[in-house]
Amino acid sequence: MARPISFEVVPRDPRDELRRKLEAAPAEHAEALLESYELLQELHDKGLLQLLRGALSAGSHIVETTVEAARTDESIRAARNAIVLTKMLGAINPEILEGIAVAAADTLGSYKKPVIEPPGLLSLLGQFRHKELRRSIALINRFLESLGNQICQQARCKE
Repeated sequence: MARPISFEVVPRDPRDELRRKLEAAPAEHAEALLESYELLQELHDKGLLQLLRGALSAGSHIVETTVEAARTDESIRAARNAIVLTKMLGAINPEILEGIAVAAADTLGSYKKPVIEPPGLLSLLGQFRHKELRRSIALINRFLESLGNQICQQARCKE
C-alpha cells in the first residue's frame, strides 16, 4: 500500500525577502542611487527639503487657507477673467498683435523725453493726410463700435 508523502510548508518570512532585496539593491541600482543622492544633496543645499518639510507639517493649514482664498468673489472673478483673456488672446491674429506691440514700442519706447508741447490743431489735421493714421483710426472706431454693441447687449438697451 502506498504511503502518504509528507509535505511540510516552510513558513515564509516576508521581512527576510525584503532584506535580501535591499542587500542586492546597491549593486543592481548603483548609478540610480548615486544620482538620487546628488539630487537630494542639491535639494538640501538650496533649502527645498526644509521647505517641503515645513509645507508637509502645515499641510492642512495651507490647504484650508488656499480654499478660503479661492472661494472669495475676487478669486472667482479673476479666474473667469483669466479664461476670457485667454480666449481673447487666442482669437487675435498673432500678426496683428505683433503689429500692436511694435507700434507701442515705436511710440512709447523710442523717446528719451516725452513730447512736452502738444501739436497744434492744424498740425493734427495735417496728420490726417496719412493713410496709415486713417487706417488706425478706422480700426479703433471699429473696436469702439463693437465694444458699444457689447455694452448695449449686456445692458439690453434699445436703440
